[in-house]
Amino acid sequence: MSTDPTGTDQRGPLRIGTAPPPGSPGDRAIRATRRTRRWGSWYVAEHRFRVMRSYAQTVTVTAIGNPIIYLYALGVGLATLVDANLGADAVGGVSYLAFVAPALLGSAAIAVASEEFTYPIMLGFKWNPVFYGMNASPIQPGQIINGIVISVAVRMVLTCGIFYGFMLLFGAVPSPTGFLAVFVALLTGLGFGAVLMAYTATLTEDTGQLAMVMRFVILPMTLFSGTFFPLDLLPVWLQWIGWISPLWHGTELARVFTYGLSEPLWLSALHVLYLAVLLALGWVWARRITARRLNK
Repeated sequence: MSTDPTGTDQRGPLRIGTAPPPGSPGDRAIRATRRTRRWGSWYVAEHRFRVMRSYAQTVTVTAIGNPIIYLYALGVGLATLVDANLGADAVGGVSYLAFVAPALLGSAAIAVASEEFTYPIMLGFKWNPVFYGMNASPIQPGQIINGIVISVAVRMVLTCGIFYGFMLLFGAVPSPTGFLAVFVALLTGLGFGAVLMAYTATLTEDTGQLAMVMRFVILPMTLFSGTFFPLDLLPVWLQWIGWISPLWHGTELARVFTYGLSEPLWLSALHVLYLAVLLALGWVWARRITARRLNK
């Protein structure tokens, strides 16, 4: 840039509204802002991955330990007793191990959702309000929610993938399409988790609401969703719990892929639609609540 002997820019003074010169601090700041606005969701996901590193040992131990413990205790230990009394085709024409394994896979996804979509959300809003710091940058409230969902989805896929690997080792997947159960479990966990995330985002104080969700929502859902025995063995007045449970829809669909559970095509489509609607509603609800709280 040339100047006259007095040091004045020969092009004239920089006017408001004109772009800063390429490579200048202002230009770099504008580029960084545009980049953040474009990739903000992934920046939030990266932040969550870095946070997960602080409890990586817990994530690893649960991802490996849970399938070993549950598949051995229920799928092998209890299955031995069930098959001994009812035969190798004890439940629905398959062994009890093949019957219960897809349900345990879905339960693993629900467990990840219950961990990542509850207290970490409260943390970001209240105890360590990083969401407000993110919102003070070019990152939008909706991108915060998107980034959280992305990070949880990655952890969920890894957890369910490891669980499925142990299912193969235990011989619990007689069908070649069984690998699709991993994606069913992912949809199950995210469908339930998105609604849970939205509910958590509404909380301003922790007075035991999340503990009650664990006790009065997740526990009954696990017990009454056809997880350990067919849903039709329950009294009719209890079967409705399974019908509205994301875990039941995910488990039944996973059984179609892992051992060929016989059910009408419309019912399989209904499982997918139900879980997808839960995911969409919870995701949109969480984004709106987050925007309202952060933009006050």
